Amino acid sequence: MKYAKGQVGRVFVARVEDGDNLIEEIKRLALAEKIEAGVLYVIGALKDAAVVVGPQECVLPPVPVWREFSDGREIVGIGTLFSDGGEPALHLHGAFGKGDQMLMGCVRKLSEVYLVAEVIILELTGTGAVKEFEQESGLKMLKFLPV
Repeated sequence: MKYAKGQVGRVFVARVEDGDNLIEEIKRLALAEKIEAGVLYVIGALKDAAVVVGPQECVLPPVPVWREFSDGREIVGIGTLFSDGGEPALHLHGAFGKGDQMLMGCVRKLSEVYLVAEVIILELTGTGAVKEFEQESGLKMLKFLPV
């Protein structure tokens, strides 16, 4: 395990509007406010989303299993936000439910908000944490730079 110690910096509270792209709005806020690292919480509803629900097999690099919905679902999510070469890299996992149907996974595409999504971002400072592409996994992975 590798880790870094830091502090909680600024706190952001955002209302993402009906029809907005949740992923893009979070990234836009991160760029505008120069948030280089953070943890975030989301509650609300999405009209549609494309979600990775695991790998086909436990091999590297993983081949993702995709699921999509477009029927409007409640969401509760938690994620991380780190800089990747100056651009925000968002990693957001969520549970998406409607009636008795439940889906859980990593939001990667689409993510159109239905009605509203409330987002809380806690900025993390002093960690040196960034995201960088890792050849072996084929994914952007957490890395710690000297502070």
